[in-house]
Amino acid sequence: MKDLKDILYKVSIESVVGNVGCSIADLHYDSRNAGRNDVFIAIKGSANDGHEFINTAISQGVIVVVCQDLPLELVNTVTYVVVLNSSKALATMASNYYGNPSKNLKLIGITGTNGKTTVASLLYELFKNAGYKVGLISTVKIMVDSKRYPTARTTPDSLVINAFLSQMSREGVDFCFMEVSSHGIDQHRIEGLSFAGGVFTNLSHDHLDYHETFSKYRDVKKSFFDRLPSTAFALVNRDDKNSSVMLQNSKAKQYYYALKSYADFRCQILENQFRGLLLKINNNEVWVKLIGSFNAYNITAIYGVSEILGLKCPESLLLMSTLNNVNGRFEYFVSDTNITTIVDYAHTPDALKNVLETINSIRTKNETLITVVGCGGDRDKFKRPKMAQIASELSTKAIFTSDNPRSENPDQIISEMQVGVEAQNFRKIISITNRKQAIKTACQLAEPNDIILVAGKGHETYQEVNGIKSEFDDYKITEEFLKKLNK
Repeated sequence: MKDLKDILYKVSIESVVGNVGCSIADLHYDSRNAGRNDVFIAIKGSANDGHEFINTAISQGVIVVVCQDLPLELVNTVTYVVVLNSSKALATMASNYYGNPSKNLKLIGITGTNGKTTVASLLYELFKNAGYKVGLISTVKIMVDSKRYPTARTTPDSLVINAFLSQMSREGVDFCFMEVSSHGIDQHRIEGLSFAGGVFTNLSHDHLDYHETFSKYRDVKKSFFDRLPSTAFALVNRDDKNSSVMLQNSKAKQYYYALKSYADFRCQILENQFRGLLLKINNNEVWVKLIGSFNAYNITAIYGVSEILGLKCPESLLLMSTLNNVNGRFEYFVSDTNITTIVDYAHTPDALKNVLETINSIRTKNETLITVVGCGGDRDKFKRPKMAQIASELSTKAIFTSDNPRSENPDQIISEMQVGVEAQNFRKIISITNRKQAIKTACQLAEPNDIILVAGKGHETYQEVNGIKSEFDDYKITEEFLKKLNK
């Protein structure tokens, strides 16, 4: 049991009805999980309003309700705490409940449109291989040193974050690398956390279904750097035009990395092959197994963070040369008939363009490049024609298909993609709604030495249609089809 007063420390409270001197068992924002002696925090979400479930929570034994709007009918055995923002209150309370665990380790946040997962995951691997105890909170997985846990969101809710940070603290973790999404920032999931540093990768078109305008999306990302303390560092990609905006109000010590501009950590690509990259970073050469200019940026950011955190060259370079691709990020294999398949999470116009330009910069142009791509349902519709235009322009053949349609009609999504295809590229596109059939068709069309890019889902092992998630793994499905065609 914990004292409610301690849990409410630094929460912006409007008023209190009842006794704050009580002891509580646990915190919940989902009424279905709330129980005896617990606190229920009523969150106003985009789909549901937790205030509608206050009575349900009370009937299950909750003794404290945190809310933005006081109910009309009050229960005299329950304490009601009215706050300005329930989401903010939840995050602050979660941090207090778990003993502010982010202060017990060095928490580094990575934000940007593309590259978050790669940078966070490879930093985890790098520092682990250097002998440190390390944590990871990412789109792909959560790691507490060597223990792996599944994750449902890029940035989990504040209770989950603090629970894992608390576990990391107990197990002596030195560093935790965490993806910080725009949704996570805007929904106050990282409120109350103490960051030792932040990394900005880049900013391009994404999530405008949620943020409405690019400037709002940018400013949400910027707010992460605004709140960094003077004891923290901020490392930003100087080649991105938004990098200066990120640092405008930041108190953190500022560093830059770049490929094209003057920077603290500057990289030059010496060789770019399907086997990897030969890079020159601050006059030191290193061979890495990752591919493409976008990964040159990622590696340079990783080098910068390692230097800032005290892992010096040449040890950091040696460790970087052993790093492998992150699952679903430019993950590739070559079939028995010499067909190269690349599976990538590219689900934004900029990410898709980066991957296709990388492939085109390496291939001889004697091969056919077949791209299988779709766009997710219930997400940013504005990027659909842009992604179709990029796929049709930069591929020999483009197959438009389903991604995760969710509640939308997949044929309608494909129609909205087709609007972006320029007249001269119509002959290059095929539309096949069934994603498995689309991948099969790509495998059937491919000849020896050709290249297949399956884009959009990357590491995901499911497809979501009308609220139902079915098993679906782009990598495995493509590999199986190519094996069958080889027989």
